[in-house]
Amino acid sequence: MSRNFKFTGLLVIGLIFSVASFAQSIRGTVTDSLGKAVPYANINLKNGSNLIIAYAISNDKGGYLLTVPAAAAKDSLRVEISCMGFKKQSKPITNISAPVNFVLSAAVNQLKEVIVKNKNPWLRTNGDTIGYKVSDFSNPQDRVIGDVIKKLPGISVATDGTISYNGKNISNLYIGGDNLLDDKYNIATNTIPNGVVDQVQVIQNDQPIKMLRNKVVSDDVALNLTIKKGAKLQLVGQETVGAGLPGNYDVDLNAMMFKDAYKAINYLKGNNTGYDLQQDLVSHNASDYQQLIGNSLPQPLLSLGTINDPELARNRYLFNQSGVLNINNLVNLKKDWQLRINAYYLHDRQTQDNSQQTSIFLPGDTVRYNESQHNRINQDIFHAQFNIRHNADKNFLNDMFQFDDNHTVSYSDLNTNGAPLSQRLKDHLQSFSNEFNLIQSNRSNNIIQVYSYISHLTEPESLVIEPNYNAAQFNNGIPYEQLIQNVNVPTWYTNNYVSYKIPGSLGTESFRAGFSLQSQSLNSNLVTLQTDHSIHAPSDSAVNRLNWDKRRFYAEAAYDLPGDKLKANLTLPLTLQQINYTDTTYALNRGLTRLYFNPHLQLKYYTSIENFVTLLYNYRNQAGTIEDIYQGDILKNYRTLYTNSADLTLQQNQVGALGFNYRKALTLFFWSVNVLYNHISANNIASSIITDSLQRREALPYPNSTDAWTVNGTVSKYSFALTTTFSGGFQFQSTRTVQIQNNVLLPFNTTSENVNVGADTKVNDQINFSYKANFTRTDSHSQAAESAYHINQLLQQASVNYNPAEFLQLKLAGEHYFTRQQGNPDLKYFFADASAKYKIDKWKMDLELDANNFLNVKTYSALNLSANTLTASSYTLPGRIILLKVLFNL
Repeated sequence: MSRNFKFTGLLVIGLIFSVASFAQSIRGTVTDSLGKAVPYANINLKNGSNLIIAYAISNDKGGYLLTVPAAAAKDSLRVEISCMGFKKQSKPITNISAPVNFVLSAAVNQLKEVIVKNKNPWLRTNGDTIGYKVSDFSNPQDRVIGDVIKKLPGISVATDGTISYNGKNISNLYIGGDNLLDDKYNIATNTIPNGVVDQVQVIQNDQPIKMLRNKVVSDDVALNLTIKKGAKLQLVGQETVGAGLPGNYDVDLNAMMFKDAYKAINYLKGNNTGYDLQQDLVSHNASDYQQLIGNSLPQPLLSLGTINDPELARNRYLFNQSGVLNINNLVNLKKDWQLRINAYYLHDRQTQDNSQQTSIFLPGDTVRYNESQHNRINQDIFHAQFNIRHNADKNFLNDMFQFDDNHTVSYSDLNTNGAPLSQRLKDHLQSFSNEFNLIQSNRSNNIIQVYSYISHLTEPESLVIEPNYNAAQFNNGIPYEQLIQNVNVPTWYTNNYVSYKIPGSLGTESFRAGFSLQSQSLNSNLVTLQTDHSIHAPSDSAVNRLNWDKRRFYAEAAYDLPGDKLKANLTLPLTLQQINYTDTTYALNRGLTRLYFNPHLQLKYYTSIENFVTLLYNYRNQAGTIEDIYQGDILKNYRTLYTNSADLTLQQNQVGALGFNYRKALTLFFWSVNVLYNHISANNIASSIITDSLQRREALPYPNSTDAWTVNGTVSKYSFALTTTFSGGFQFQSTRTVQIQNNVLLPFNTTSENVNVGADTKVNDQINFSYKANFTRTDSHSQAAESAYHINQLLQQASVNYNPAEFLQLKLAGEHYFTRQQGNPDLKYFFADASAKYKIDKWKMDLELDANNFLNVKTYSALNLSANTLTASSYTLPGRIILLKVLFNL
């Protein structure tokens, strides 16, 4: 037996060596981003069918050894690494004899799907995305998805429709993952029925370009509306036709589609009930976009007057006759291609009746204006946008063309300090732009970007004031017919650059170089039409023929760290800027060349899976615009005459911000706090000469600075016991500025404090209740004038919904406005609305009776405080509106 045993042993050993001589092995090491060994990592060897054919675990030194079965196909092998706390990685095997080493990047453990049951609301969390189930927060009275979004814990909606999550404004609202509307998302929130939406998802660190995800840091927050499966298969529409007293109408006809391959929101709306259709068309991030592309668009220079809109819901005071046709269509083609068209035409006619008493407190004097206006404004607004996009893992292409044609004609019957006047203002804006963006990765996985933007804008404006306006100032005291101000600032702009990004194991390095050109001319003239119909210039400085050219050549290096625990972006731009401007009328011929360094640092550090700290520092050198350096007079409105005597404005702007965001999805608890400091230093200062009939303003060449502190916070908590969403917030802002008025230097310190609280509760299936309160205190103090002014304002809003039966819905809502200012009587206003909806299931329609402002409040007064200027305004309101509506679904 011993001989047989020895023989068997030799045979086994021989077979082992025989197999080993034909089998091959794969070796390598597993380390983290700091070079430390990663033990106990799971290593799988997979074949072309994704089957595991070998398995190993890394040792204490991070090493591993995989034996390749002799029968395995060597041309389709792949090694896959997974380990708790690290992102999974895999690599194809191209050379079995070469070591296959892995450097793992850390991964924050993501919360698994969390469901709070027992009929309580719940959130789904998946890394940077959380989802609200719409059915858990909606009520039968919620007609559109915007009604539900307002009630979601952690989300707030401003009066203009701006949505913010935990204190940060969202960048986009996606529908089924697609960007149908850019940042004009009021179209969606005011149109999409809440019944077709399954979830409202919040996406933090949103990076819409696929190939830049986990490479380039994004601090954006976006919303995504997921559509129910049934709603994807059919045409969706909520139609409304209403008529009422006194002579009112309301029409909303829409058709929507939310398929994966095709999405559309198309509608026709019209009303004269005070609902402002322009609110649907607000571009919430327009200023951020213009700053991103580096284009400073000229703003309208002329206006009918100085009276501002009241701090009321717009439908309370707006007299309108409006209609809009809005078309938004998106088609997803094969292989990640997408086509989109957005276009609208709006016709809007508005009337305004208001009066205002203005007091400007100066050292030893007070200047007062008493004014009343009746305005008629007619607007025709057309916008068209065409977009083609290819958004894939390895390349990105986007081309967007936009065209705008806006025509406004306004009339005003004005009485200022006892002098009756008539005004006519014409404004015709035409513009187009094209933005091209191509991003491509090469064989080494580095990223090349080519970007080009070009635009043109022209906006001729004309203001006519008659008769015989301020003849002492403009016509040597001689009576005349009309004062006419014309102005136009046509603008060409282009920005072009090439960028190269190098992704690495820790982050991405980016290098960019480019140039931008801006060419403008400011043409204006101020003339008088005499009684004999001759035209004269009121002074030698009543004309501008200013030409402007600005060139920028820039290069920058940027570093992105898109880690799971720490996300950071450092941008180091260097800009050579050349500006030349000439006006032969005033022998003006100047140029300016500057080299600027404008660093930007942004950090986000996760203190836990859901909570993070943010840090921001930004330093910007800024030069003024063509509107800062014209030498001739421009009458911006009947009360204000502008000119400039200083050199081009040069500013240094420093911004520092620190914030903390807290989220606990399991208990639906959110809060945030942020502190921001802004310091601006400039080489000139605003100066005003204020008289009883006119304010003449100009910029003087003296150093000036502005300091502003802002502290704000938000909190939101859902109480499961009370089935109530509680919300609150605060903001403190302090601003120090300096002005020269009537040759006296006046430093001002203006502070505003705001506190708001709210509750939205679902008492039971039949009753729900909401309440909001907003308190604001504004203080302005001038050391030179040795005076201080205070205004306290309180707004309270409440509503009750009651459903006594499935076919009947009742609603009662009210708003209370209170204003107190020392030396003036308190201002108190209460508005009440009511509605009743009767459902007729047999006919698949609803009948709704609305009574807006049924207490018939027809006037409203308000106080406004800015620096040393106190204004008391009074507005005429439409009063009671009764509407009977027929509502039905497609």
